[in-house]
Amino acid sequence: MTIIDNAVYVDGVRTATPNSLEQTFETLSVHGGMAWIGLYRPTQQEMAAVAAEFGLHELAVEDAVSAHQRPKLERYDHSLFTVLRPARYLDETETVEFGELHVFTGPNFVVTIRHAETGGVARVRKRLEERPDLLRHGPEAVLYALVDQVVDDYAPVVAGLENDIDEIEDQLFSGDSAVSRRIYELAREVIQFQRAIHPLPEMMVLLEKGFEKYGVDIELQRSLRDVEDHVQRVISRANSFRDLLQNALTLDGTLTANRQNEASAAQNEQVKKISSWAAILFAPSFVAGVYGMNFDHMPELHWEFGYPLAVGLMFGAALLMYLIFKRKGWL
Repeated sequence: MTIIDNAVYVDGVRTATPNSLEQTFETLSVHGGMAWIGLYRPTQQEMAAVAAEFGLHELAVEDAVSAHQRPKLERYDHSLFTVLRPARYLDETETVEFGELHVFTGPNFVVTIRHAETGGVARVRKRLEERPDLLRHGPEAVLYALVDQVVDDYAPVVAGLENDIDEIEDQLFSGDSAVSRRIYELAREVIQFQRAIHPLPEMMVLLEKGFEKYGVDIELQRSLRDVEDHVQRVISRANSFRDLLQNALTLDGTLTANRQNEASAAQNEQVKKISSWAAILFAPSFVAGVYGMNFDHMPELHWEFGYPLAVGLMFGAALLMYLIFKRKGWL
């Protein structure tokens, strides 16, 4: 069994750390309290044992095993199934890594299932064990603390994405050819981040209604509303990132087109100069070529002014064409 941590809590205090699920079930039936079982990527058979003991719905169990679920909140009879998508920003690669956390909560149990290498659940357990006054509120307190931790962990992600976008703005005007690819990669991360957080407001509303319906401690309800405020701020920032990246992509396209136009214009200028000089040189070459064909019947060859006329014609034609091209701005 891939059990990460397994404990029974009575009145907010850890009273037992069973070595197996069977011991957990036995301790819970004898002493009461709340069981909190932490699992890491359990198999179908392992989840079946937990589901049989706590009466978990088979559809929720199937989702918990297969993973790759979007954030959601579903109620099955006496249990609640919650899916959260934790995220963390990796400075080394400047990317966002997403995890997946499933939480089953019932009258006297919490089952957390991780599908990624994240330490958020361990931090929550440690923090709650240091706050028996909060933990004594039972599974609702654990669920609140887990949601709160996931939302708090979004703050470094938001800061990292914001820094990446600032770097892209600098790259745009430096002519870096890799900026387009970076914009697409970052946009994909922002979209994944939005998919992780956009279902949260609806989930928070359902949780608030449930807390109110089942008479959960009023302070816990207020804390949950505070988490909802944090969620709205994170969503607002993420939406602004999407707009900024879209504008950056548009600007990159404009700057790229301008650079291409400038290069094309410079190339056209060079073509104009080459064409002009080719035309200028063509006139004397044509005259010289005509008189270099050694025909027998060319009267001007025996004329006294034939040679000066030919030379003058070559220089005159070349000068005339030079002045024309110069006036048109080709030279």
